[in-house]
Amino acid sequence: MSHVNNLESQHNDPAFANVWQELKWRGLVHVSTDETELEKLLAGDPITYYCGFDPTAPSLHLGNLVQLLVMRRLQLAGHKPLGLVGGSTGLIGDPRPTAERTLNTKDTVAEWVGYLQGQVRRFLSFEGGNPARMVNNLDWTAPLSAIDFLREIGKHFRVGTMLRKDAVASRLNSDEGISYTEFSYQILQGMDYLQLFRDYGCALQTGGSDQWGNLTSGTELIRKVEGKSVHALGTPLITNSDGTKFGKSEGNAIWLDPDMCSPYTFYQFWLNTADADVVDRLKVFTFLSRAEIEALGQSVEERPFAREGQKKLAFEVTSLVHGVDATEKVIAASAALFGNGDLTVLDERTLEAATAELPSTTIGADGLGIIDLLVASGLSDSKSAARRTVGEGGAYVNNTKVSDPDAVIARDELLHGRYLLIRRGKKNLATIKVSA
Repeated sequence: MSHVNNLESQHNDPAFANVWQELKWRGLVHVSTDETELEKLLAGDPITYYCGFDPTAPSLHLGNLVQLLVMRRLQLAGHKPLGLVGGSTGLIGDPRPTAERTLNTKDTVAEWVGYLQGQVRRFLSFEGGNPARMVNNLDWTAPLSAIDFLREIGKHFRVGTMLRKDAVASRLNSDEGISYTEFSYQILQGMDYLQLFRDYGCALQTGGSDQWGNLTSGTELIRKVEGKSVHALGTPLITNSDGTKFGKSEGNAIWLDPDMCSPYTFYQFWLNTADADVVDRLKVFTFLSRAEIEALGQSVEERPFAREGQKKLAFEVTSLVHGVDATEKVIAASAALFGNGDLTVLDERTLEAATAELPSTTIGADGLGIIDLLVASGLSDSKSAARRTVGEGGAYVNNTKVSDPDAVIARDELLHGRYLLIRRGKKNLATIKVSA
């Protein structure tokens, strides 16, 4: 399901004369081929532009989300996007700075191409006067023989120039070295730009600044073969203010696929953004106007305890990626955990995601007395301590206070037939899974 309708209200921000100035204000321009010419180009008649995504995993991640939103901003400004998912480049692998990629099977890559195309489609509009198109570089690479590739494309690349590309240079200086396969990646990406220039008049490629060598391989190839000037835009790599790597939570990548990163986990990632990073994240990852972002920045500075910036950021980005309904479920789950909502209305997947970080244990169906539950959950050290908790009014099961120390929880009170949320006081939580 597409979420692009969520963006339409932010089509024209009166604070900016053109989309290039907005991209700069949002911190999305790190390097470009010719800033003056590119600004002029984007302020004129609609152009066709593209960004490529390689299926090296079954999902895109937050780094890719930056590019998807840049594409959407350019489309909202009237330009025509080409979303390229690399069925051929995904078989090769973009050189990483440290080591060779493991080559996936052709069947796996083809399957992942379908997954990524579905994700890209959610951020672009395929209707209206400037509809997006999906393209796959396997369509023009597969029919090409090795001899034709070397004669028609390879002859235009100089090895000395290729060796100076950052990714190649770092690998050459490593113990791992670099294979000819990955060394040739930049030729394939350059050929993509040439093909899209020929087929669609594509005049701009966007990507991360770490891809600059690959981006310019295309602009140079078009200049040599067609005698034309085209453009490339590299966005900055996003880092946290404390120096830690952005886009990971506890060492795990934040994926856009809800099966690989639940909407609850996704929402919490954004909610935990440091005060120093909130405004920058709002600029890059939301379609809020400059005035709205500046107001939230003032709130973060003057009332950091309110966390208005983080809450707005989490809501906006989660809504973009997973939809408003899923986001509202996540917010309801967060409230329900601490007694401010109805746990029974949460679907099982959201409940599991919301309680994933809590202490958890599994018990049999014969241990549902409140005293046994408090001890089994680890919220009470002993049965006598559990009795004191109940007597003091601090014992809760599924947000319902339990005042009788002899109370036994009925099977029909289990959430989804097998879960209990146990709480001691206001903030001490644990989950219990009841076996059949």
